[in-house]
Amino acid sequence: MSQLLLLRGGRPLSGEVKIQGAKNSVLPILAATLLARGQVVLRSCPRLRDVDASVRILRSLGCDARWEGDDLTVDTTGMDCCGISDDLMREMRSSAVFLGAMLARCGQADLSYPGGCELGPRPIDLHLSGLRELGAEIREEGGFLHCRAPRLTGREILLRMPSVGATENLMLAACGAEGTTVISNAAREPEVEDLQNFLNACGAKVSGAGSSAVAVEGGRRLHGCAYRAMPDRIAAATYLCAVSSAGGDIFLRGAEERHLATVTAALREAGCDIRRDETGISAVCRGRLRAIRPVQTAPYPGFPTDAQAVLMAALLRSRGATVFEENIFASRYRHVGELARMGADIRVAGRVAVVTGVEQLHGAPVRCTDLRGGAALCVAALAAEGETRISQICHIDRGYADIARDLTALGADARRADEKENDS
Repeated sequence: MSQLLLLRGGRPLSGEVKIQGAKNSVLPILAATLLARGQVVLRSCPRLRDVDASVRILRSLGCDARWEGDDLTVDTTGMDCCGISDDLMREMRSSAVFLGAMLARCGQADLSYPGGCELGPRPIDLHLSGLRELGAEIREEGGFLHCRAPRLTGREILLRMPSVGATENLMLAACGAEGTTVISNAAREPEVEDLQNFLNACGAKVSGAGSSAVAVEGGRRLHGCAYRAMPDRIAAATYLCAVSSAGGDIFLRGAEERHLATVTAALREAGCDIRRDETGISAVCRGRLRAIRPVQTAPYPGFPTDAQAVLMAALLRSRGATVFEENIFASRYRHVGELARMGADIRVAGRVAVVTGVEQLHGAPVRCTDLRGGAALCVAALAAEGETRISQICHIDRGYADIARDLTALGADARRADEKENDS
């Protein structure tokens, strides 16, 4: 049965929440477990829909994956398949990263194009061209990819743009290549560095992640390990935007500001008092925010596209107007129409959106259009009069382990309900 999120606004937030492990780290790490012989234990792994989809992929390949509390143990010793079904591939965009790992381990892979949120064209041509440079033979036929690579050879690969997925896919494939691979114009996101740290914990020799050149020395036999992924910077950004929207005083245990400095800088400019120490981030927000300078999304270390929607939602009641320019995805404003149902004043022209602050928002029935757009609806609902009913929350569950639980821990009036129960 489908569920709703019910949020009643008007309550300042107060309290503490621990930030979950990073979705965008855990997913490529789960693909990377295919390279390790022996058990991998992912500590405090977030139980997300996308993580469950990755677990189903691993099991379909013959691997063992089991939960022990919040830890996920993966043993790929029994892997006996080199193909992923279309149904599993369609569940999330990140399923594409299994391609590089499968080629490194098996020398072949058969799978379809990946799915995920509909954010506009997100071709994987950079993944495929890079893998071909390493020696893979890839045949595209009817939406399926038939890949063979009996031998991968390290070389320098120049990405025409710093794609996170392509960088990660090539890092995994390069672990199974002969010689050294250097990925130039690599993505610099913290999650790429986290993947490097995991691979090295398994015995790989990878360096340079976090810079624009990543080097992988291939041909090393990898072993299992216990690993804890970095904290989820987008979840932390979401809860910072939540307190900015509702007002209040919160602490995010485990959050690392260095991973989301552009977000905290924007919120400070808007009027929030944000501080950090070695244990996390605190935020105090009082009264209405003020408009800020234009926000332009860009690859890391620029402003993250994944935080655009939640920051927009935090500024809906600001004094003045803020301009957003989305430079990563073509369809990243799909949440705007839903925010307008709550009384938001947002004008969109192409890649630009202008948010003019309003005096008051009101609760309304709205639906999630995608993962981060759904989180934005939650942020806006915390500042709205009355109750907001958010449907299609399966999108939110892809990236937040339990957003209602976390918001409740911070003092919000938030709960999940079955649609039938709510209708009655």
